[in-house]
This record gives sequence, structure tokens and C-alpha cells, in this order.
Amino acid sequence: MEIKKLNKEEVWDIRHRVLWPDRDRAYIQLEDDDEGIHLGLFVEEKLVTVISLFLKDDVAQFRKFATLQEEQGKGYGSTLLAYALKEASLLGAKSIWCNARKNKTYFYSRFGLVEKSDILEKGGQQYIIMEKVYD
Repeated sequence: MEIKKLNKEEVWDIRHRVLWPDRDRAYIQLEDDDEGIHLGLFVEEKLVTVISLFLKDDVAQFRKFATLQEEQGKGYGSTLLAYALKEASLLGAKSIWCNARKNKTYFYSRFGLVEKSDILEKGGQQYIIMEKVYD
């Protein structure tokens, strides 16, 4: 297993295949992708999990976190998320947040993120803002 920094184009395929396969590929591209830190976890040289970090002042956000369907449940996503949370802290973030899909809130709570909002809806999916404040 290896975690590497990637360019934005390298994360788009997994974002599209996992998060929004029924949408146009442009739907998973973010306006601020150029400012993001894109991370990928590789298993035997195959990219299986991606996440993108965005820092503004001392607040970080992670977005477009996705693991290939056939690789889910093997701990790869957990490994990459733990790495991204630590990376954000090392870069000076005092807190980090995400728009968590409602059905994934338990997963994020295991990493110390807590629910901070009511349910939001986007593209037919329900989301809740979750946040972790660094000690």
C-alpha cells in the first residue's frame, strides 16, 4: 500500500465511477480543483481510493472521497482518510469538515467527526456537514 499526491486529472476517474456514474464526467470536477491537494492510495500500483483536501486559512475541507466498489470494505478508505486528517493538521488546519452522505455518518464519526448541520440535499443525495476540531 502506498499513498501519493496526485494531480486533479488522476482522481477524476474514480470520483466519476464511484460517486456519480450516472452523471456527465464534468459533474465530478470542482472549480477549485487546482487549489486542492489530491491524494490517492495505491495497492500493487493500482489506484483504489482518492480524496481531495482544500485549505483556507486554518480550516480544511475534504471532498470527493471515493473507493472503487470492488475494493470497499478492505480498510483502504479508512487508511487514506486517517492520512488526510493528519495531513490537514500538519498543514496548520485547526478544524476539518466535509459534506457526508447521510448513510456514511457512522463511518466518519469513527474518525472524530461530529454532525454540525441539518440534512442538505444535492443531486438527489442527502448530506450532513460533519466536522473535527483538532486539539
